[in-house]
Amino acid sequence: MIKSKICNLLGIRYPVFQGGMAWVADARLAAAVSEAGGLGIIAGMNMNGEQLRAEIRKLRALTDQPFAVNVMLMSPHAAEVADVVVEEGVPVLTTGAGNPLTYMKKWTGAGIKVIPVVASVSLARMVAGRGATAVVAEGGESGGHIGEANTMPLIPQVVDSVDIPVIAAGGIADGRGMAAALMLGADGVQMGTRFLVAKECHIHENYKAKVLAAKDMSTMVSGRRLGHPVRALKSPFARAFAEKEKDPTVTDEELNAFGTGALRKAVLEGDEEGGSFLCGEVAGLVKKEQTCREIIEEVVSEAEALLRAAPQRCM
Repeated sequence: MIKSKICNLLGIRYPVFQGGMAWVADARLAAAVSEAGGLGIIAGMNMNGEQLRAEIRKLRALTDQPFAVNVMLMSPHAAEVADVVVEEGVPVLTTGAGNPLTYMKKWTGAGIKVIPVVASVSLARMVAGRGATAVVAEGGESGGHIGEANTMPLIPQVVDSVDIPVIAAGGIADGRGMAAALMLGADGVQMGTRFLVAKECHIHENYKAKVLAAKDMSTMVSGRRLGHPVRALKSPFARAFAEKEKDPTVTDEELNAFGTGALRKAVLEGDEEGGSFLCGEVAGLVKKEQTCREIIEEVVSEAEALLRAAPQRCM
């Protein structure tokens, strides 16, 4: 069985994280991933402090296994959420869309294991120096908010730059991706897109159907003008946003207003015209709906078989 340092640090069976996807990663999904031996993560992006507190308590009613909360640093509720995770004794945090240094001392002082999502070597070094337990190095192939570097060159550079475990994310959805990440020096993987079609994932059936139908060229990136590029499935909304982004007569305020609520429309309503269906490039490899346990065990077993066969394949 694949077992790495991160498993011992967090008390998980498999070195597999579920992405902290806003509006998607709720208590039910996170609990199912944790029960299956991975690290389930509740997304804090779309919740205020009390909403998150309720979701944490729901999860604890479903599992006694380790779990995490993702704090999206660009959220208007970030400061409130930063306090709630301490009050609720959350064991592990991941962070995204920003620099977590403002809160690091508070969290580490409370005994929380902090694992920031990073898109560059410089940020990885910075958070490692401030007490991060590990980092998730995420390449631009991922869905949602992305950086500029791609996964294949990013992972080994981050591994070489820090002395804490590195979790690989971006473009990983099967055992081949996991095996490749481990060979690049990662201690584990984080997957988001693959869990969109988990049976325990509550997203609208229209969303799941779009992921299952996706091909290699089904995603696009927009939002660079606003400083926070996002990858999503091609859709009427995504194309309209990209056109407005190129139009100099459209102000940044108008562009932000146009995008507000689009992810919620996709997740909760399956709105095919006005929804933003965040998704990674790897969606073309996602072909079936499974339970979280089936997903994790399939990915890990595929990776184990590939790693065992590697000497014969390469000699």
